[in-house]
Amino acid sequence: MGFESLLGNERLKENLAESLAKGRISHFYLIAGPEGSGKHTLARLLAAAILCQGKKKPCFACGPCRKVMDGNHPDFITVDDPEKKTVSVELIRQARADIYIQPNESEHKIYLFPRAQDMGLPGQNALLKVLEEPPKYAVFLLLADNPDKLLPTVRSRCTELNMQALPEEVLRKQLRRDFPQAQDDDISAAIFRSGGFLGQARQLLETGGQLPPQTEAFVEAFSGKDALALLRVLVPMEKMKRDALADLLEGWLELTESALASRSGVRAVSPHARRMAQARTGAELHDATVKLRKALDYVRSNVSPAAVCGYLEWELR
Repeated sequence: MGFESLLGNERLKENLAESLAKGRISHFYLIAGPEGSGKHTLARLLAAAILCQGKKKPCFACGPCRKVMDGNHPDFITVDDPEKKTVSVELIRQARADIYIQPNESEHKIYLFPRAQDMGLPGQNALLKVLEEPPKYAVFLLLADNPDKLLPTVRSRCTELNMQALPEEVLRKQLRRDFPQAQDDDISAAIFRSGGFLGQARQLLETGGQLPPQTEAFVEAFSGKDALALLRVLVPMEKMKRDALADLLEGWLELTESALASRSGVRAVSPHARRMAQARTGAELHDATVKLRKALDYVRSNVSPAAVCGYLEWELR
């Protein structure tokens, strides 16, 4: 049991297990690492370990462990609103008020901040008031893709846990288990592009072959240098809302950038990007990325979808 379900990060896991065995629990943990590095996995394991009633923590057998892993422990509270781009100061103030209510059924009460880097200065200052003098039972888990966005006064009060990239052999073994149908070249490309982080590699393999119909049609038309087919793709898109059009164009830009990188020798996970790389020259792909990037800028500057699609109909023909 324990932290074994978190891949890699051996030194970090050993230090945490030793501290917990000695009853040393910090009030504030900052778990730092890029997206897909295992921050959420570690946070849940650490919360289970803190609330665990077993001998080796976390044991995954006691009631508190099971509740944490199932996401329904009343003393493990998430502070976030995923529908908003930032963590509002009102949300943090609500958590600050709630922290002074005693735990429901455990010796500790844990607050998880999944997007600590998205707290603005007012929110971080509101949190500081608790960090300076927390109740003895309070534990805060701050997760951050970019910890440099946190105030030094917040960061200095935390025990910092930095997620490390996984060794290639560990990552390859897990990806082969998760994606038994994937080709070796695709797994190698995902490992290379992920920087050694399992979550990113999984996402690359999951999305590499799945495209919206407009994107599949774009790849077909662009790879075949078929201006009429490209026109048939873009004309219906003129009636799209800006957000939907922007999402599609971001996908097209990502594919062309990946294809361009593939022309330079960088492995591409997407078979669609590999096809574009084989069908078009580096100069053509570079020109397409420039035009798509400009089209995205137009969309974000409130240019009408019809005008943006008309621009691409002319420039990508």
